[in-house]
Amino acid sequence: MNKFNSLGCAAALCAAAWMPLAQADAVIDWNARAGSAAVAACYAPVFDPFHESRLYAMAHIAIHDALNAIQRRTTPYAYDAAAPAGASLDAAAAAAARDVMASELAAHPFALAPPAACADVAVALVESEYAAALAAIPDGDAKTDGIATGQAAAAAILALRAEDGADTAFADFGYAQGTGIGEWRFTDDLPFALIPGWQHVAPFALESAGQFPPRAPYPVSCGAARQADTAGSCVQYARDFDEVKHYGGAGDSLRSPDQTQIAIFWIESSPLAWNRIGRDVATARGLDPWENARLFALLNMALADGYIAVIESKYRIGYWRPETAIRLADGDGNPWTQADPDWVALGAPVPPFPDHESGHSVEGGAAAEVFRRLFGTDNVAFDACSVMLPGDLACGGAHEVRRQYSSFSQAAQENADSRVLVGYHFRNAVEEGVKRGRKIGAHAVKNYLRPAH
Repeated sequence: MNKFNSLGCAAALCAAAWMPLAQADAVIDWNARAGSAAVAACYAPVFDPFHESRLYAMAHIAIHDALNAIQRRTTPYAYDAAAPAGASLDAAAAAAARDVMASELAAHPFALAPPAACADVAVALVESEYAAALAAIPDGDAKTDGIATGQAAAAAILALRAEDGADTAFADFGYAQGTGIGEWRFTDDLPFALIPGWQHVAPFALESAGQFPPRAPYPVSCGAARQADTAGSCVQYARDFDEVKHYGGAGDSLRSPDQTQIAIFWIESSPLAWNRIGRDVATARGLDPWENARLFALLNMALADGYIAVIESKYRIGYWRPETAIRLADGDGNPWTQADPDWVALGAPVPPFPDHESGHSVEGGAAAEVFRRLFGTDNVAFDACSVMLPGDLACGGAHEVRRQYSSFSQAAQENADSRVLVGYHFRNAVEEGVKRGRKIGAHAVKNYLRPAH
């Protein structure tokens, strides 16, 4: 537990450097501030993407609805009203974001930190940014009306999500582990099931957590009959087994230096990473505040729903992680696998929940699909940094690494590949994750925040 506390809250000291304001418009700047607040709250860069994703979704829904009260462009989500003529957009966005974030950060402090420590830092950061944002807006009716509009939009989404299930236990030490072949059990140093109750959180766009379920994982054992269909599946399992065993381990590995960089690059929280990408692309393409409000609301609704959906599938299927599979392969009933009792994943400790499907891959697929649909093409070139690379190679460092992508799909696929290369997932889990994420992203864009005219 000390590892979680020290890394998470020490990282808060770097929050402002990681999420510099784009100074493009209020929506993008409050997106960056939300990232800084999530780091200060110890949600990010790796520890609690569940509450982080929900925080971003709620804040951006409030911002979206506030801007659409000022000028209707798209259908509202929670707040359907008209603001007084001339209400300040900047004040509305600031009040909407501040009221949601200050309330939610205080209500859901990081579960593995000392009581209130991270939450207090995060709320103080939000309040400071809010005061600075308001100070830059001239006093008058426009400012007053904008604040009131933002507050009303925030109150609407806060009321809607007040009892959505997000207060579920973060770590379940009494969760019933599996004991059989292919069944998930606790990982080294983390003897608990991570947030199994998140599957019961109310989705933002999906009809249920089980919508668009993944295909089942490959059977591990081949069985005595060795029938063609069963043998084919267990052979594919063995191929996935060998891939992660030889490319995802912390010791001797077939990974190239570039593959090792990919593995580490994408470890960070998916909401943190994909929102940073969204800011860069939206700024480069010159989106206006209403377009940005819709983009970031839909992006974060899809990302939040991705985590709700993936926790449902993980615990319903209960498939073991590569670390367990590789160590116990001598008894797995598969003649094509070979055990390594000392095998450790590159990214150890392994996240303490089941393998299938990969949450990171769902998130990448969802983000890429939202971007593809809203930008009108997948083929958008961009580059990205990561806060997880060492030293001055990380975002904001003197030798910051920026990986290049020619499309959203390429980035989503590299993100998925990274989960094999870091030793967390079998190939099948990441492939199923990307496919499901795309369905979630498409569903959000097709059914919510539609153009009003």
